[in-house]
Parts: sequence; structure tokens; C-alpha cells
Amino acid sequence: MRLETITDSQRNQFNEYIDKKAHGHVFQLYEWGELKRHTSWVPIRLMVYDQNQPRAAISILQRKIPGLNKNIFYAPRGPVCDYQDYEVMDFLWKEIAKIAKANHAILLKIDPAVTVEDRDFTHYLSRAGFNALDTGKDFSGIQPRFIMQLPLNADPEDLLAAMASKTRYNIRYATRKGVTIHTDGLKDEVLPIFYKILQATAERDHFGIRNQQYFSDMWDHLIETGYAKLFMAKYDDEYIAGTLAFICGNRVWYSYGASDKMRNKQPSYLLQWAMIEWAVDQGCAVYDFRGISGDLNEDNPLYGLYRFKKGFGAQFTEYIGEYDLVFSPFYYFIWEKAMPVAKKWRSHFLKLLRR
Repeated sequence: MRLETITDSQRNQFNEYIDKKAHGHVFQLYEWGELKRHTSWVPIRLMVYDQNQPRAAISILQRKIPGLNKNIFYAPRGPVCDYQDYEVMDFLWKEIAKIAKANHAILLKIDPAVTVEDRDFTHYLSRAGFNALDTGKDFSGIQPRFIMQLPLNADPEDLLAAMASKTRYNIRYATRKGVTIHTDGLKDEVLPIFYKILQATAERDHFGIRNQQYFSDMWDHLIETGYAKLFMAKYDDEYIAGTLAFICGNRVWYSYGASDKMRNKQPSYLLQWAMIEWAVDQGCAVYDFRGISGDLNEDNPLYGLYRFKKGFGAQFTEYIGEYDLVFSPFYYFIWEKAMPVAKKWRSHFLKLLRR
């Protein structure tokens, strides 16, 4: 086996491998690394070959820790490979350790989209030297550990019939009231409107968002290349809501929902339905609603998010969470426990990566 650093000339081969694998993820695509490059991350793409056949791929984001002159490696939803192929993964970690030493990286963080039922894989990670992190039941991790996903194993009418009656009613109500969904807007026309609605949503619901340039870069790297699509809801010739969807392989992910005016027209329900229909049209097997709280108590303020997604027929799924492979125990201890400035930056680091 050999490890190869992937360059732009190999972009298509890298993406094709990720696109075809069962655990392929949009966050591992070459374009995602280019998007993150605009936010001071350095992408490192690697592939393991065996007799010129690819057996694993990983896209790592590298960033410096201020005050320590050390770096962090993070592979969002990586690596991409057969998770029962321990031989190739053992080889991959050893090769990454060499790169980490050359790049002064103190750890590699991974959070694969593997469910907690896969005990063999978690046992393997433990044997390989990874530390499991406890990120709680809400949204303290970088990527959501608890998600809702809808299997697309039926035609759209059957999917609609399986939804909660209130969800079906709200989808049809939005249509009756004249809400329409549009996906053909030009960047300079619709993106500023979407961002303005997103700002209003963030202010209302008290969450942080990235600047508008980030979404402009996302358009260039993901929408223009077919890995994302912007859905906009319009009522009475005015855009009132919007969502972004990512696509890779046989899965679509919902992301960045925004709604402001005319929320009583239920545009959010119609937007979700439009994205589900699009996922079916693309031949996808799963529509991923992404994160919810792992605390499903009805008294939890976040319970409404679960109820909304469950109404579409989505199923609760728990992933294994975050695992750290430590290359420098001394600096890892500083990163985790000891140095106030490092702890402060660690918190900032997590916020930079959360979506």
C-alpha cells in the first residue's frame, strides 16, 4: 500500500471515490476543503492505494493553535473507506502520524457517520489508540451526534402519506396559499436575499451565522459544482424563506434553514418537501435532516426541532461522536485541560467548525 497526497489535477478521481462509497460525505469532498481554505484552514487530501486501486480517502483540515505554535488536524465525517478494512485504516493512521509530526499537529479529530450500534468499529478505534469524547446530548460537538434521517425507499406519494397528518396539512396549506419554491435564481440576485432572511432568523432564534462572503464562496465551490442547491420560497412575488441542501453520493443533507416573513404560510414545510422530492429525483437513498438534541424529553426547549423533523417520517439516529488520535500527549493535555488561552481558543475552534 502507498499513501498519496492529492492535488487539484486528481480532484475528479478523489471526488468520484468519495461519491461512490457508502460513507462518502460532502464534508470530505475536494470542494469542501477549498471552501474552508477561505476561512484560514489548510486542506490536506490523502488517498491510500493498493496496486493503483484506491482503498481509502481522507480530507483533513489543518489550523494553527495561537500561542502554542502547534496545529490541529480535523477530518469532518472522515475517513471514507470500508470501515471493516482495519488493515487500510491502520496504515492510514500511521502515515497521518508522520504528516502530523512534520506539520507540528498534536491530534487528529474524526467524527465518522457511523451509528452507535456498530460496536466493532468503536472497539477498533479504541484499539487503534483513539480517545472517545463526551460532547453531551445537545450541540456541543462539532458535527451533530444525534440526527434525523428519512429513508427514501418509496415514491413521493407514499412518503407523503407516511408523514404526520399535520405535516401533510402544512405542506398542502402552503401550496394552497400560493407559496412557490424556486431553485433557478442567479447568485447576485437571490444569495443576498437569502442571507438577509438568514440574519433575521439568527437574530430571532439566537444563533450565530457566518458572514455573507462565506455563503458566496459556498455558492462558487458547491452550488456551481452540483454539490449543493439553494431552495427559495416565494409568496406574492417576495422571497420569504430559503434553505440550502448538500448532496453527495446517495444522500442529501438539509442545512441552513431561514424564514422571516409570512411564517404562518408554512414555507418551511413546503421547502422541506421540495428538497425531499429533489433527493428522490436524484436517486438518493436518504434525506438527512441533520441535528437534533439527544434529550427527547418534551420539556427540553429543543424538543420542537425533533417534533418538526419527525413529522416528515424521519428516524432518530445516534452516531458514535468525536474521537481524537493524539500525537503529542503533552500538548494535548495543554489543549484539553491546562492552558487558559488554549482552552479559550479550543472553544473558538469548535465554534468555527460547527454548522
